[in-house]
Amino acid sequence: MTRVIVHATVTVDGFLAKADGGIDWMFGRPSAPEDDAVVEKVIGRIGAVVGGANKTQTIEDDEIPYGGMLKVPVYLMTHTAREPIERDGTMFTFVVDDIGQAIEMAKRAAGEKWVSLLGGSISRQCLRLGFVDEIHLDVAPVLIGEGISLFAGLGQQIELERIETSAFASETHQRYRVLG
Repeated sequence: MTRVIVHATVTVDGFLAKADGGIDWMFGRPSAPEDDAVVEKVIGRIGAVVGGANKTQTIEDDEIPYGGMLKVPVYLMTHTAREPIERDGTMFTFVVDDIGQAIEMAKRAAGEKWVSLLGGSISRQCLRLGFVDEIHLDVAPVLIGEGISLFAGLGQQIELERIETSAFASETHQRYRVLG
């Protein structure tokens, strides 16, 4: 069964990125093979990605999901129609203003694998609409004080059930089932 997941690396204070979009805080920490194994396990289960398009509707090198390690269809939300783009073996399809359509397209493409949601806005929209089955967080041991939040502005309470937690050298890995 296809699951829709929020999969994100966040700071302890819940940010995806600095206010300017910088993610340098993600790098340079010692890691253990167990950290890599947790992330690789999730990546191996992902069959499609849904995210938001950038303002110019282009695909920059630093915007390729999972740094290009994952070669699955990507569906990007946008406000204007655009032809699909193939970049480095990944097909990017733009979906105009219909997150439900993007989720359905991604589920079909993923088959039995998971659909990963990338970005705070997309994740919050899908949580509000009841599309999310699980939340997977890789929490880095750093506070950045301000930035782009994963859940700020959600506007409602959503109950979760913890289904897995692990901690190794560089991150704490948390997995939750969305109850509603």
